[in-house]
Amino acid sequence: MKLRSWACCSVLVLAGWLLAGLAQAQALEPTEAQLLRVADAQPPDPGDPRWQTVALPDAQPAPAVWYQLAFTLPADAAQQLPQDAWMLYLPYFYGGGSVWLNGRLVGAVPETTAQTRVRWQRPHLLALPPSLLRSGANRLQLRVAASQAPAAAMLPRLVLGPQSALQAQFDLRLFFVRTVPVITVVVSLMAGLFALYIWLRRPQETLYAIAGLVGVVWALRTTTFVFDMLPAWAWPLWRLMYHASNGGFIILLALFALHLARWQPRWLVRGLVGWWALGPLVYLLGGASSGAEQWVARWWVVGLIPIGVMGVLVAVLAAWRRPSAERALIALVFVLTLLSGVHDTLMAWQSPWLVALLPQWSAHRFFLLHYGANLLLLTMGGLITLRYVRNLRALEESHRTLEVRVAQREGEIAASYARIAALQREQAATDERQRIMQDLHDGLGAQLFTSLLRAERGALDAPQMSGVLRAAIDEMRVALDALGSDDGDFAAAWTDFRFRWDARLREAGLAARWRQELPDAALALPPHSTLQVLRIAQEALTNVLKHARARAVEVTLAWRGGLLQLEVADDGVGLLAPGGAGHGLANMHARAARLGGRLEQLPRPRGCCWRLELPLAQTRDGLPH
Repeated sequence: MKLRSWACCSVLVLAGWLLAGLAQAQALEPTEAQLLRVADAQPPDPGDPRWQTVALPDAQPAPAVWYQLAFTLPADAAQQLPQDAWMLYLPYFYGGGSVWLNGRLVGAVPETTAQTRVRWQRPHLLALPPSLLRSGANRLQLRVAASQAPAAAMLPRLVLGPQSALQAQFDLRLFFVRTVPVITVVVSLMAGLFALYIWLRRPQETLYAIAGLVGVVWALRTTTFVFDMLPAWAWPLWRLMYHASNGGFIILLALFALHLARWQPRWLVRGLVGWWALGPLVYLLGGASSGAEQWVARWWVVGLIPIGVMGVLVAVLAAWRRPSAERALIALVFVLTLLSGVHDTLMAWQSPWLVALLPQWSAHRFFLLHYGANLLLLTMGGLITLRYVRNLRALEESHRTLEVRVAQREGEIAASYARIAALQREQAATDERQRIMQDLHDGLGAQLFTSLLRAERGALDAPQMSGVLRAAIDEMRVALDALGSDDGDFAAAWTDFRFRWDARLREAGLAARWRQELPDAALALPPHSTLQVLRIAQEALTNVLKHARARAVEVTLAWRGGLLQLEVADDGVGLLAPGGAGHGLANMHARAARLGGRLEQLPRPRGCCWRLELPLAQTRDGLPH
């Protein structure tokens, strides 16, 4: 299907080309005209002996001149005038002027005045009124004014013929000379500003800066094809901008090639930038005069040619020494752009060599540099875009690699923390066992050893021996309660302690009342802290049994305001005289102090009440304070 469509399109294009050729055959394209060097506003006498024959195209260094030529209207064309009017096609008419047919004015293109400056780059298609056309010989006279740049009156190789034969030719040239430059200005300016924006965000990427400046200066230079008329006051500024952008484009291309070749000697870069500034500076210091314009066009522009050639050679050398598809492509486009620039230079100078080689082409002054430069800019834009995409991919790849490495490091750190936490837990458990073992050694061990010595001396009778053994068993059971609770749950250890002591108090004839106000969640205390709390409670209850002569005892364990509170109250005889209770109270105060708590006696009408207040947060590590 695609092959069939391509074949149909090819046939249509070929048919259109053949029809255009047939239509072009009906047109007249004179190769000679008569010239008269006068600047009168009205057409001179056709019989003036001063008329001289010149070949077309022609250029005269004068403010204005007159041309005339005779043509014969074919009989069949005269019959078709109502349906297909005859037209005059001027490929260029830089300075403007007027067109006269058989002594009557048929059209005028504005010329340069004291208020305006003109340089018509666009083609013109002027209608020849059928009422003025004669069947047979006709005379066409044209007043051609000089433009500002170049300062010469120039007449192209004009074409006469029916509109059907000339309209397509006019539209094609108008598209390339006016529409393409407008598109070029917009696209180049936007692309250049975007590249400069990237460079501002990444100043180390010098290539973006050069490419951005190339786009901006080329957009400014291309405006010469966009603006045909300017106010007189703006003309010097516009020409200054043109020279600066024209030289800047070539200089920046050379710098771009040097950057690609990674060869940027400071002296060369400074020399190129200096030559770039020289032309606009001379034009500015010369007062924007015609002499300054001629010097810039003759000498400064000529100096840009070897710079452009150097840029091309550097690009080719870079592709040769470091071969790659990108460098080969940019070198090829540099060569094509250089050739188009050489072509345009020969065209602007009306080189006899170019006229002899391509007479028809040179007659219409069709310049190629703008299209070669557009191709170069497109290639540079593609190269910059490819570089940008590669940088993005490299950045994304580095981000992915960094993420993987960070994830690996996080895993390693988490594993290290887990090992450290496990070691800390093991060390804490070991420290707890050491403290409990030390406490058992200092407490229960010392008690048994002392009792053994007394028993060996015969200083203990049976009841005393029974009391010593009971006290040792209580110490051991308290230690087992503290070590046997699950996950350091104090409530579980307290339940075992309460069960054992409730039976013992009742056996002694005391009415025991136990109150517990603990949260539903487990109340975690380290085993050593649990052991100290249980020993304080055990010492208090032991004092009640031995010394209080009480009938009832009330034990309260509560969690209030971040404090663990333990109260032991009895209805006995109260606290004995100092020294009567041995070392029990001193031990209780010492244990409370080591836990960071406070042990105090509360006032009571009868009996005694002891309260232990313990900040739980200070006891979770089980270390004495």
